[in-house]
Amino acid sequence: MSSGTVPEPEAQADSGPPEGPPHEERPAAGDARPLGVGTTPTGHPGVDAGLRRLTDVDHLAVGDHPEVYEDVHRGLRDTLTALDRQPGPPVPGAPHDTGS
Repeated sequence: MSSGTVPEPEAQADSGPPEGPPHEERPAAGDARPLGVGTTPTGHPGVDAGLRRLTDVDHLAVGDHPEVYEDVHRGLRDTLTALDRQPGPPVPGAPHDTGS
């Protein structure tokens, strides 16, 4: 090692096929299969619209997925922001405003 050369990696013995399903069962590159992920309605229209929008990725090329994810993220963020603007119930233990 004093000559400054990097030693060659040792060849690994073939221990059989790689883990996972055989090559024939794997989808080919570009052969995207819909995930078919189900969504459970939450009862909140803004959130439910975002969940429905996520199902669009099953019909798009992988390169178009980020646009959908960003759209859903923006919608959920807007929904949360709108919730922050709504007055909520009084905080327990907070003094009551008598208006005087």
